[in-house]
Amino acid sequence: MSFVCYRDAWGVPHLRAADPQSLAFAQGHNAAADRAWQLETLLRRATGTSAAVFGAEWLPWDRLARQTGIVGAARAAFDHLDRETADWVRAYVAGANAALPAAAAAAPEFRRAPEPWEPWTPLAVWHAEHLLFGSGFPAKLWRERVIEHLGEDAVGRFAMDGPAPTGSNGWIVDGALTASGAAIVAGDPHRFLQLPGTYQQIRLACTAGGTDGFDVVGLAMPGIPGIAHFGHTGTVAWGITNAMADTQDLFHERLRRTGDGGIEALGPDGWEPAQSWTETIEVAGGDPAPVEVITTRRGSVITDADAAAGGAALSLRSPLHADPELGFAALPKLLRAAAVADVDAALDGWVLPVNVVMAADTAGGLLHRVAGRVPERDRENLVRPVPAWEPRYAWHGWKPMAAKAVHGFAAMANDRGVSGDLGVEFCSPHRVERITELLAGRDDWTAADMAAVHTDTYLPTAAALLDLLPGLDLPDSDLGGPAALLRKRLLAWDRRMDADSADAAAFAAFRAAFVRGLAALPVFAPLSAPSRYPEVFAPWLVLEVRIGFALEHLLNGDLVTLEQRDAALRDALDAAAAQPDTTWGEVHRLVPWRDVDPPEAITGMSGDADCVLSTSGAPGITEDFARGPAARWAWDLADREHSRWIVPFGTSGAPGPHLRDQFPLWRDGELVPVVTDWPQLREEYRMIDRPTVFEQALEGFGTVSIVPVSPAEDLDLIYGWVTQERAKFWGMTEHSREYVLEIYEYLDALATHHAYLVLRDREPIALLQTYDPGADPVGECYEVEPGDIGAHLLVAAAGDRAQVGFTGVLMGVLVAFFFADPKHRRVVVEPDTRNEQAAARLRRTGFTFGPEVQLPDKTGRLAFFRREDAPAHLLP
Repeated sequence: MSFVCYRDAWGVPHLRAADPQSLAFAQGHNAAADRAWQLETLLRRATGTSAAVFGAEWLPWDRLARQTGIVGAARAAFDHLDRETADWVRAYVAGANAALPAAAAAAPEFRRAPEPWEPWTPLAVWHAEHLLFGSGFPAKLWRERVIEHLGEDAVGRFAMDGPAPTGSNGWIVDGALTASGAAIVAGDPHRFLQLPGTYQQIRLACTAGGTDGFDVVGLAMPGIPGIAHFGHTGTVAWGITNAMADTQDLFHERLRRTGDGGIEALGPDGWEPAQSWTETIEVAGGDPAPVEVITTRRGSVITDADAAAGGAALSLRSPLHADPELGFAALPKLLRAAAVADVDAALDGWVLPVNVVMAADTAGGLLHRVAGRVPERDRENLVRPVPAWEPRYAWHGWKPMAAKAVHGFAAMANDRGVSGDLGVEFCSPHRVERITELLAGRDDWTAADMAAVHTDTYLPTAAALLDLLPGLDLPDSDLGGPAALLRKRLLAWDRRMDADSADAAAFAAFRAAFVRGLAALPVFAPLSAPSRYPEVFAPWLVLEVRIGFALEHLLNGDLVTLEQRDAALRDALDAAAAQPDTTWGEVHRLVPWRDVDPPEAITGMSGDADCVLSTSGAPGITEDFARGPAARWAWDLADREHSRWIVPFGTSGAPGPHLRDQFPLWRDGELVPVVTDWPQLREEYRMIDRPTVFEQALEGFGTVSIVPVSPAEDLDLIYGWVTQERAKFWGMTEHSREYVLEIYEYLDALATHHAYLVLRDREPIALLQTYDPGADPVGECYEVEPGDIGAHLLVAAAGDRAQVGFTGVLMGVLVAFFFADPKHRRVVVEPDTRNEQAAARLRRTGFTFGPEVQLPDKTGRLAFFRREDAPAHLLP
């Protein structure tokens, strides 16, 4: 599992290894090194153990995680993987576990040792992160409340999933509309903005030959191997948005307890046994909390079993209940993709979440399709919970995934579009229409230009309110007053939600007051009452949020009369006009999610829910937001180095220069270049895991290993060392890479000369060469004795490894290595007479100096160290 980690100026890790398994190990190792605490929180959420660290407020989530059987589903899905993919995931987990202890020790958030990852943990993390994602099942709880209180016809009036609308965007522009003549694929996923971020910029380069080789840049999700959503292999690039497909059903369950302590559920064929057991959730600072886990033939019960008496027991069925498959086999296939056909084929096995995918390749290929698994079932299943005992609501296989041709350009924004047959609730078409309008405006697009699309702040849905204002009757007393002036101001506003816009802030205040006015109407009162559903679903059931994101539909129906509407408009104008003048950026604040020490709210933010720059607050409650573009990217198929990307904060989760360094650019809508030229990168560290010829563990220092040099694999490292000015006495500072490779390949072929790397905890710290003096020019300069072994040592620059006594410890290990072979009686060295540092090191170790000798490439001075002079603890 050998690999190298390079960094660019933004701290983006560029990982390189000789085979896919080593590269997966490297990615896991890097994820833990850069984001140890994030991995810990991901594992906690996935396993339903968050409350053990964060306290009782996480109990509702932990209950749901246990009830829905995230861990069991992940284990089953892992066992279902093909052997190659399973080994690839195992390698990622091994890398994470190798780095976690040291990374956790340096991370200020840890109060206990990190939990080790299991081979199935990445699958559990993926499942947990998408359990409530996109067009999720909690929307069905809201719709059922609407049906119960307002009737079925009212459901469409709240046509927007919650608790905040998805805002992801993506688009593809073919070569006819670009400056280069090659396609560009771009977009921005909208998720909860957290510190550190959901996505990590990364490069994965496998130098293996044939089909195992690849070189991909993209946005990875920490805790997940590969690059699932947004990647560029050099010849093909892809990106996704959520398809808003409905993949999860809720069933009303009738449960009863049996005399032997079991549970039965009423199914289509009568009463049937259900599986049940009790688990305990540990709670920091509180008593342990038991949770009963019940699984029927439909799925996982997500309410208390005894709620059945009130008719409120619900079970959740997802594709994993029907088939233990998450689609992870697609991930290594995507890394090897060379054309859109490869991306297309890889995604045929995708499961969840269901995504709309766009891809382009350097040969002109374009792809626009849906990928994932959506069950075939009754249309009513998509709307609300359905009776478990009715055969009508059973699943019958999977829906086919649609595709669509691309003509010039295409866009996706969680709209109905290509996935319209897969769900019932999508985002409004305003964002996709705005993107389409912008793309059609020119035919010379570049990747850098896409920032203007990413950050467009025009708010089309403002028309739902503003178009009502010209005909709104105001009291005579207000015709020249603040409300009338505000109306005039809003009608003249350019409808852009820019951070420095006072008009945008005034509109938001007017909208919020209007939403609160509607929410106070008697017709909606039942929807603001407490629900019978578990606490974890409360965010999906907030009346003001539902009204705020569905104004267009609500105002076009009969739930709100014209008199009520106009009264609410007048009251909202009065309320907004009475507020002090401010700018949108002062009230529209980013509050990123963080589980410990939440950061302060950040002002100066542009955008709004239905802008292309979708930054979703909760109109009527708060304009603060925690959801927005979790990354922005633009892949150029003409030249990958012309591609651009950005994340909200930085590449690292650890305190340091790359925790937040991209934030100012992200806030201002800028993109940073994608760098793929290896000479422009800085090697940060190199891990080598190959059979050792000697190893010694030293308390307080680490494990020192000596491994043979692999000339081709280690060339970058060795060449970088021997050509530094500090290595001038090594005699290779003027050599080319090719010549250095030739030298070490020659040494590798000799039986009398050997080259080794000295590793400290698998990271190279020195280059050691040994030789038989009788087969070397040195042997002609002194009287060789039986058992002599010659040596050369080049110690790497200390860097972060600087430690008092480092060289002395290293020399002691090398002496132990030399004398571990009983044939070796004396170590011989001949440092350059000008190398005073080497001479001092040898004296401290105990070498005895002999005469100066003239060698072909230098004047050296012999020095000797005999076995009998070695301290006893260094001898076998």
